[in-house]
Amino acid sequence: MEYVDQLRRRISIVNPPQRIISLVPSQTELLVDLGLEKNIVGVTKFCVHPKGLKERKVIVGGTKNYRYDVIESLRPDLIIGNKEENEKSGIENLMEKYPVWMSDIYNLEDSFEMILRLGELLRVKDKAVEIIRQLRLDFASPLQKKGTAVYLIWNDPIMAVGPNTFINKMLDFAGFENLTVSSRYPQLSKEELIDLSPNYLLLSSEPFPFKEKHVHYFQSLLADTEVRLVDGEMYSWYGSRLLKAKSYFNTF
Repeated sequence: MEYVDQLRRRISIVNPPQRIISLVPSQTELLVDLGLEKNIVGVTKFCVHPKGLKERKVIVGGTKNYRYDVIESLRPDLIIGNKEENEKSGIENLMEKYPVWMSDIYNLEDSFEMILRLGELLRVKDKAVEIIRQLRLDFASPLQKKGTAVYLIWNDPIMAVGPNTFINKMLDFAGFENLTVSSRYPQLSKEELIDLSPNYLLLSSEPFPFKEKHVHYFQSLLADTEVRLVDGEMYSWYGSRLLKAKSYFNTF
């Protein structure tokens, strides 16, 4: 049968896939929550949920670099990736040999579409619809406004999250007004960060692992700003981890 991914590519799959490689941590967790752990044969070293999954599956590399010999040995009948998280040339190499289904996520509707399409492709549509139904309830109304914010994803250089990103949509839902609007992932100098003077500076746990020492450092620069460590998975993972996001945002 033919299926269309979120890059609007047509993919031919003869049978429901039985040997899946997932190159995206949030989508790996989704596959498990769809009841498909037994069908997963390969994951990345960053696929940390559910706990212990990496030890039960074969590691095929990271999200940018792949062990092609290992992938070939696994004989996948489907590889699942993401336009932003995976490296383009590597994905294109895999596309020459295997069916590769790609997601492309900018907002919640994209996430819902991804969950539904994978549910259909993998013959677990009812479970996918159930997850989407709950997420639509959870995200029906944004939370109370908290104030302005800058959300950092890297330390040296300082990099923030801007518009037209999934994280920006989550910030808005959680009640934050994002002050970084120049580009999707702008690089900021210390002076620019100080000039923005946000009510909140949010230090993500990923991809850069901000720690308490970074909280103290940025607090010394921004005396009137509340500097906090935040769980990056809750803001950036667009699979079934979203089921935990609203309750997490409510604890802020």
